[in-house]
Amino acid sequence: MSDAETRLKAMMLAALAGDGAAYRALLAALSPHLRAYYARRAVADAEDLVQETLIAIHTRRATYDAAQPFTAWLHAIARYKLIDHYRRAKLRHTLPLEDAEAVWAHEDHEDALASRDVERLLARLPQAKSRLVRAVKIEGLSTAEAAARTGLSESAVKVGVHRALKALSAMIGKEARHED
Repeated sequence: MSDAETRLKAMMLAALAGDGAAYRALLAALSPHLRAYYARRAVADAEDLVQETLIAIHTRRATYDAAQPFTAWLHAIARYKLIDHYRRAKLRHTLPLEDAEAVWAHEDHEDALASRDVERLLARLPQAKSRLVRAVKIEGLSTAEAAARTGLSESAVKVGVHRALKALSAMIGKEARHED
């Protein structure tokens, strides 16, 4: 999780808990980010869209799921506001093919989506296997460090991680077959 994601999510959670100062700080922190987002898309009414987006965040703040990344939720609202703007203005926005990647993916957004997907998959594993994968593959602990943390032998950690990864691979393969 990026530093910005962590910071913004903490402010949002504090705001949802009733901290007015955190809410003001969140909105102040989001304004420049939103201005840049709309400016990159060459929107003439960027400031109006920033205000509309902040109002939408305010009115829809109860829909934020704390288990999900904050920036993904924020970008979805901003994107919908941009689409609404284009529809109202009857605009079609075209970009050179080289810029297409910037339209479809934002680096932080992709990281947040990937983290969410990994967390969903790990939640489907038994808790012991999930902890092992998280320790060795996500946190980067050595097999010896994971063994010391869990009280298992190094051999048991290696086998547990291997079996967990095999189970995750099977889950992903099964989902891919269902999508086809």
